Amino acid sequence: MTTPRLAITLGDPRGIGAEIVRKALADPRVAGACRWVTVGPSGLECAADVAIGEWHPRQSEANAGRLAGKAIAQAVAMCQGGDADALVTAPIDKHALLAGGYDYPGHTEMLAALTGRDVAMMLASDRLRVVLATTHVPLREVPMRLTADVIARTARVTRDGLRSAFGIAEPRIALCGLNPHLGDGGRFGGEDADLLAPAARASGLLGPFAADTVFVRAMRGEFDAVIAPYHDVGMTAIKVASFGTAVNVTLGLPFPRTSPDHGTALDIAGQGKADASSMIEAILLAARLA
Repeated sequence: MTTPRLAITLGDPRGIGAEIVRKALADPRVAGACRWVTVGPSGLECAADVAIGEWHPRQSEANAGRLAGKAIAQAVAMCQGGDADALVTAPIDKHALLAGGYDYPGHTEMLAALTGRDVAMMLASDRLRVVLATTHVPLREVPMRLTADVIARTARVTRDGLRSAFGIAEPRIALCGLNPHLGDGGRFGGEDADLLAPAARASGLLGPFAADTVFVRAMRGEFDAVIAPYHDVGMTAIKVASFGTAVNVTLGLPFPRTSPDHGTALDIAGQGKADASSMIEAILLAARLA
């Protein structure tokens, strides 16, 4: 069996990306699971095997975003060209990415654009898998963005990903409701009855189920994954269940992609106290999926 080779980006050079990558690569579990190539600017505490520029601490936010975006594009090209079997990404800053010339709200949207694939954002741990139907959009826009087509596409990508990546032949996928108590017969909104219920039936999903119970039921083994209608309801559930060990997985790409479940932590960068647990889990999962 060939040991998988991972392309690992170092993330925003102002953040903790290089630190958690360095710590993760020193973990014996990682060393035994894969080979790797780090991609990012030189000048960081974790040396870049593929350097895409040089970082100096006094450089601008825009330059940090430009270097982070360039590293992502280079690592994707390596995966598409057969030079890497999977992609692991350290955290980026969305404002810096935009300032650096990359008009994407985050990794997921950028990876979809670079590969031309329909993708879905999954947060996975040994206790729970959550997929987001809508990602980085304001809460007030969710009812407009959450269409039958979006639910159908998310269901398809999730089902395919659970089968191909996680080996689940007949995935049990639940749809989380949007409104309190599924709208309570229309008193608190009609989207659950008018949109989510027929979309679930059409897409072979279970539910919709109220948000205050569906994730508990999934953790008890009733469902293989839960599709959440918007970002924070899904992210809150996975972080309460598995903070520090959950992994972000992009479903639908032509190669596995994972990342830790946290951000750049600019406030503690350079202090040596960043926890690499989620990055370790991201690398180990990418190696298993490759």
